Amino acid sequence: MKFLKKLLKGILVFLGLLIVALYIFDYDYMLKAVRTIYAKGHKTAYLEDYKQFDNRTIENGEGQAWHLHKDYNSVKETAVLEKLNEDKGTIAYVIIKNDSIWFENYYDGFNKDSKSNSFSMAKSMISAMLGKAIMDGKIKSLDQPVGDFYPEFKDGLAAKMTVGDLSSMASGLNWDESYYSPFSITTRAYFYDDLEKMMLTVKVTEEPGQSYKYLSGNTQLLGMVIEKATGVKLSNYLSDSFWRPLGAENEAYWQIDSEKEGLEKAYCCVASNARDFARFGKLYKQQGQWNGQQLLDSTFIAKSIKPRFAKSPEYGYGWWLATHNNKDVFYMRGHLGQLVIVIPEDDLIVVRLGHLIAKTDLSVGPHSPDFFTYIDEAYKMMDK
Repeated sequence: MKFLKKLLKGILVFLGLLIVALYIFDYDYMLKAVRTIYAKGHKTAYLEDYKQFDNRTIENGEGQAWHLHKDYNSVKETAVLEKLNEDKGTIAYVIIKNDSIWFENYYDGFNKDSKSNSFSMAKSMISAMLGKAIMDGKIKSLDQPVGDFYPEFKDGLAAKMTVGDLSSMASGLNWDESYYSPFSITTRAYFYDDLEKMMLTVKVTEEPGQSYKYLSGNTQLLGMVIEKATGVKLSNYLSDSFWRPLGAENEAYWQIDSEKEGLEKAYCCVASNARDFARFGKLYKQQGQWNGQQLLDSTFIAKSIKPRFAKSPEYGYGWWLATHNNKDVFYMRGHLGQLVIVIPEDDLIVVRLGHLIAKTDLSVGPHSPDFFTYIDEAYKMMDK
């Protein structure tokens, strides 16, 4: 009994010292990580983790329901798609043809109104908000220096960094884009309670505007610039500029870094559903027009869905780019396989949300092999 008491006391002392050390060395975010993610059996962020965090509401207005195609759900999934959806934990698969829902299916207890984490699909929304802020005259252009908004980036290489560099992933920021390491800055950002303070300590260590390097820190800093330029919280600016005008049928949530005023995790974490995420694909497919209104400048959109750098044809300004079967494709993409895929030539949008996706092999290409399968099987279904 004495041994057990000593053991228990030793464990409690160790845990106490560990917690103190975490606070001293600014790793106390790990306590939140354990509580919200790791203790729940996950190795990384997951689809419904928004329920574990503080959120700000993205208000919707009068919803505009999608039209249902005359052949709505008249064809079942192919055997390949059915197996892929089962193996990779798909929760939503939607095919939108000619702006009408041609097919949709939901799995694992989810339905058309269920919310799940967008992860990095939010980067495309932030880019749209950048375009809107330029339209509104709050930001001069893609070439405006970040230092105009944050003096911390006025000196040295940082002085050359523009808002366009942030959107196109060409900032030169010193950032470790690792989702599974508990000690990476990306993981820290997910749990940190003062994102602005954290971001303003990040240094620019490479020449901005020269080459593409995907960094979530770029979008976080861009979101901070947009909020500072507009004087409006990102959730409210998204609601007023897009969520309401696009007729989203459900309110959405955006994770914030603390329970008080809070800063949105701009690089990720809008909780919504397949139908409402798809509206951004439709908006860009229509060059910024929606019900006769020009919500976003068509020139900005054209620039966004073209590569900025010839050596990195997979990315534009906030959107992923591909060519498949000799057709241009642009798409929103998020951790674990969140996808809004747009193929303008065929007036087609494919949405896939889920728990997992095949890992991208960069030696082969910048896109997951599952990405192409979701497209190919949609065409096979429509050809039946």
